[in-house]
Amino acid sequence: MFGAIVMTEYRYRLLNVFAIAGDKFSGNPLCVFEDGRGLDDATMQALALQFNLSETTFVLPSDTATAKVRIFAPNYEMPFAGHPTLGTAHVVREIRAADDAVSLEMKAGIIPVTAKGAKWTLQANPPTWRNVEATHAQLADMLGISANEIGQEPLWVNTGSEQLIIPLTSADAVRRCEPKIELLQRYGRISDERFLAQVWSHEVDNTIIARFFFAKGNSYAEDPATGSACANLGGWFIASQLTMPINKKILQGHMIKRPCELNLQVNEHAQILVTGLVAELGRGTIKL
Repeated sequence: MFGAIVMTEYRYRLLNVFAIAGDKFSGNPLCVFEDGRGLDDATMQALALQFNLSETTFVLPSDTATAKVRIFAPNYEMPFAGHPTLGTAHVVREIRAADDAVSLEMKAGIIPVTAKGAKWTLQANPPTWRNVEATHAQLADMLGISANEIGQEPLWVNTGSEQLIIPLTSADAVRRCEPKIELLQRYGRISDERFLAQVWSHEVDNTIIARFFFAKGNSYAEDPATGSACANLGGWFIASQLTMPINKKILQGHMIKRPCELNLQVNEHAQILVTGLVAELGRGTIKL
């Protein structure tokens, strides 16, 4: 007689982060596993590929923060990412019976996160930055626009996850970008697995339109909302020595029919704060 196969159930939640109030299908989707204990690295990576969202997170115990969080894209682990931070904090508040201030231990460090209702704000790490070797003409060729549409100086910026931040001269130029994958892999290279770039421009007043491109297989994909790039844009403002405080509303995802709204603040102390609305869509279990 065969013995019974014992399975363990792992609970997860599906959320939309940087959502727009009243629109259930706005925001950047996220899967959060409430308790990742018992899962090894390979299984976490396989689950991230199974859900195939931008990121999937796993909540674990922490000795130094409210919870430890590991973040996986479908093909690699990430040290930090914005929308997983806000969405996971939303879940941690409930499952840890925490208040509106939680701290999340990540590979990039301990990230403090606070809430007002379902709106969550993270404080990013202080930024570092470095110059871009590619010329304006090369970056423009990568994006499919004219060289004179590259605005102020592009920079590599890192507030937890390094990214190429490229200012453009107009919102129209942002909308017209159609990256060439082979050039994105050349000029937007972070590692053998990561090739990416954020483009942005002011649209009206303090409203910015942004797009975030990354390599996916032999083509490029576009992220609906990128909290880490929003934080890195704050780092770009600091590197460019702009007058603080700065408050910006960032619109992203409209070009791929997934509208998102992010809020960026760089206060008088040069602290970078990223805010977004989190909406839970559903819950389920995986049996392993």
